[in-house]
Amino acid sequence: MISSPLDHGRLRERLATGHTTVGTFVGAAAPVIGEVCAATGPDWLLLDLEHGAGGEEQVRALVPTAAAYGVPTVVRVESAERIRVGRVLDLGAAGVMLPRLDSADEVAAALRHLRYPPNGDRGVATYNRACRFGLDPAALEHSDSQVLGVVQIESAAALEEVDKIAALDGADVLFVGPRDLSHDLGVPGQLTAPRYLAALERVRAAATAHGKSCGLLVNDGAQAAARIAEGWTFVAIGSDSTLLAAALTTHLTQARAAS
Repeated sequence: MISSPLDHGRLRERLATGHTTVGTFVGAAAPVIGEVCAATGPDWLLLDLEHGAGGEEQVRALVPTAAAYGVPTVVRVESAERIRVGRVLDLGAAGVMLPRLDSADEVAAALRHLRYPPNGDRGVATYNRACRFGLDPAALEHSDSQVLGVVQIESAAALEEVDKIAALDGADVLFVGPRDLSHDLGVPGQLTAPRYLAALERVRAAATAHGKSCGLLVNDGAQAAARIAEGWTFVAIGSDSTLLAAALTTHLTQARAAS
């Protein structure tokens, strides 16, 4: 086997066979911080290009860095445009998270960007990392079954169509953005509100009914454990910046308590 930073579909296969996975968001646009996160042993890193501090150049740096620790990189693109999706896949992303899609039709159109013709409309080229810079053109034949598709459910409109979205081929993970969804449901940031909790259960049930994974973002390990116990299988614990800020705040508070 030739060494490679590519995931070759292992993450998608793990989720398809029911494995629970845990990772974190990376958005600080600092390769060393991404490496620190990978060194802790998550199942995946999710590079955030929607709200993170960096651009697509971060994919070029993070994919091989995280892969050195055996960790695949999923990328949340800034939008579901075909060119945005294709660029991060060419750079070696194991999967793509699609934000702000409100209907099954929108999701279906975006999922086509993850696959080559005739199954989709991803641009075809081999002089990139995904095809080992032209050394592995056969990668084109396998990519469609290897790329992980993560669809965010973060609006009331998407929630209404969640069952149709879950039924789509290629929608491998339904992922709740807590802030976006709670705001759109009229209970901003109220993550214990009955309306929000009912929405979570609706997403989880739709994913389960169609044999898909369900994911969401939580603040810490205790919350992650509680959600995993409920059946959530793609759980993100905070982000590089929020975890660093929380840890330093805790230590500063402890230190200053002695003064």
